[in-house]
This record gives sequence, C-alpha cells and structure tokens, in this order.
Amino acid sequence: MNATPPIFATLGCRLNAYETEAMKELAASAGLEGAVVVNTCAVTAEAVRKAKQEIRRLARENPGAPVIVTGCAAQTEPETFAAMAEVTRVVGNHEKMQAETWSGLRGDLAVPDLIGATEKVQVNDIMSVKETAGHLIDGFGRVRAYVQVQNGCDHRCTFCIIPYGRGNSRSVPAGVVVEQIKRLVDKGFQEVVLTGVDLTSWGADLPAQPRLGDLVMRILKLVPDLARLRISSIDSIEADPMLMQAIATEPRLMPHLHLSLQAGDDMILKRMKRRHLRDDAIRFCEEARQLRPDMVFGADLIAGFPTETDEMFANSLKLVEDCGLTFLHVFPFSPRKGTPAARMPQVRGPTIKDRAARLRAAGEAALARHLAAQQGRVHRVLTETPRLGRTEQFTEVQFAADQPEGVILTAAITGQAGGRLTA
Repeated sequence: MNATPPIFATLGCRLNAYETEAMKELAASAGLEGAVVVNTCAVTAEAVRKAKQEIRRLARENPGAPVIVTGCAAQTEPETFAAMAEVTRVVGNHEKMQAETWSGLRGDLAVPDLIGATEKVQVNDIMSVKETAGHLIDGFGRVRAYVQVQNGCDHRCTFCIIPYGRGNSRSVPAGVVVEQIKRLVDKGFQEVVLTGVDLTSWGADLPAQPRLGDLVMRILKLVPDLARLRISSIDSIEADPMLMQAIATEPRLMPHLHLSLQAGDDMILKRMKRRHLRDDAIRFCEEARQLRPDMVFGADLIAGFPTETDEMFANSLKLVEDCGLTFLHVFPFSPRKGTPAARMPQVRGPTIKDRAARLRAAGEAALARHLAAQQGRVHRVLTETPRLGRTEQFTEVQFAADQPEGVILTAAITGQAGGRLTA
C-alpha cells in the first residue's frame, strides 16, 4: 500500500510559507501520513475567517483525514479551532517547528482510539520561547530561496495581534544564516531573500547586538557566489548605518525595499503606536534613493484605522506620491479582539472599503508610472519560468519567447501589459 504524504495549506505571509516547507521536512522525517495540515494567519479577523473556511473545505475534500491546525491564528485563539468538529489537533507556532511534535502526532494519529483521548490543543506560551532555530530547508521555488533570520516582535502596535502569535523577537545567529545561504547557493539558487517578522530588530538578542546591516555585509562578503540578496519587509525607522552603507555600495543587494509604513498621518501613527512619523518615512525614502537612484519601494498601508478622518486619510493617500511608492499592500482595517485598536472608535465599514479602494487605485497608478518609465531600458532579469522573470527592482517581466529557467539575463524592455513589463 502506497504511503499518502500529508497535504499542507498555507495562509498569510512569506514566513509562514517558509515554515510550511520546514514542516514538510519534519513531517516526512517523522513518517506522518494521510493528514491535512493548515498553517494559519492571524493578521486580520478576515484572515481567521479564511482559515476556518479553508479547514472546512479541506476536510470535505479529504474525508477521514486528520486535520492539524497550526500558525498564528492557532497560537492566538486555539479554542476557536479546537471547537471545530473538523479539527483533530491544534499545534502552536513553537511546537510546529519541533521534530518531536511531528513524531508524536504520527504516533497519536496511527492509533484511531487515541485521537479523541489525547490532548487536542498543543499550544504553549510563545512568550517563553527564547531562541529561533535556523531551519535548514532546501528553499522553495526553483530560483529564489527565503531564509528565516528572525522571528517574533518586541513592539506592541495597537492594531497588531502578531506578537502574541509569534512571541518576542529572536534572531538566528549570523554564522548559521551564512552557512544556510552557502548551502542554497551550492544547490543553484541565484537569489536569497532574508525574511522575519520584524527584520530590522535582528541581532538585538545576540551577543554584541549586531544589526541587520552587519548581517547583510557579512553574507555578501562570505558568500561571494550569491548573485542576489534581497531584504523583505523592514521598519525604516530601524534602518542602521551599515544597512544604508550596503544600499549605497553593494550592487548584489537588490534595489527594492518593502516598508512597514501603515499610515501617512502623524496622529494616526501615534494612535497605532508606531515609532516613526510621516516626515521620517519621507526622509528615509529620499536618503535611500540618493544612495541608490534605482531603488523602488513597496509599503504596507492600513485604510480606515479607528478615528481616521477624511483629512487624516488624505495624508496617507498623499504618502504614496511623497515617498515615491511603487508596490502597495493595502489592508482595510479589521479589529482584532484583544488589541487596543479594537476598543477605539471605529470607522464605518463602507468608508473603510472606499478608502482601501482609493489607496489601491493610487498604487495601481504608481505601478503604471514605474512600468512606463522602464520602456526602452535594459534590465538584468532572473528567469523564474520560460516566459516570466523579475528585474532587480522585483518588477515582473513577461518574455516574448522561451528563456532558460533560473538564469540572470540581460533583457531590453519593449513595453508593458497586465501590470508586467514585456521584453
């Protein structure tokens, strides 16, 4: 009888996707078979609703299969998922990365009589976790690998539940990170993306308290064969001098930064308990662009935060232009139970929806301007499929003819179509 590998479903961020790959290896090593594993997100109430919807769908499509629920939503509200008839186990964010969890699950699920008798919830206090292991996975995707270097967050933004799902900030030591990147480069990956929950806090819990810029410089020095290094979402107010030096001097550090901005009005930023003001964000973008003229920015923005007036929203809308943003992730505000923002005076739902649509429209216009400006230029493009690749600025490029996969080639940009460049 052939073994049936577990089915994995991932919701939410790139870090979740990375951790799903690590869980696949842990489950395979433990010999777990025939289960459904759902790695959830808790960033909004809508994310939790989607997680429950996904669980029910997978349970219907895989009748009789044990359903294991993990991730941030499982960590922050385990009772919600334990109450679902479809769910067999609820596993916490720390527990999901431990080999003994998966070997234990295999033992429990192999004996049907134990399923109901064993504790359904395996979720401990995430705040007690003191370190993050560097999970050595082979990368996912064919040409780009994501490396987790940090987990958790020490900040308490008033809208955010994630620290209670991820715990306090923990860093993977630089030597472990470098060794993993060397391993990935040896396997043929052209590009590595550093990822974490609060990436710019990397190093604060390590001896000598190095900063993210130190890690970036060390990687580029010690892994000379790495063609491209990217940084995922950062908090611009925490960008250290060495990181700015890397932006200015290291061509292998890609000219694309995704910024956790959230709003463009000072009063809203204060009520969010953010650590930057509007002018800080604008100044950072100006400085980074002076150091690297081809730099492009993405950003997270929240529409309709509690107490946001039309004038306050206008400041956020104008931030797209003032910072020169290109790629927007727009989130309609969704109150999360247990956060201070959930107790603040709420903006009406239709107003939130309208503001989110206006922000997205501004983002689409900004992207269109960026694409138009590339007409006739030549870009170095990393090919992901025979017809698709990305520039150093992370802009998608559609090729007119098949290209070899996983190589960096020089492409002349001929135009744009469907939010992509054509070459």
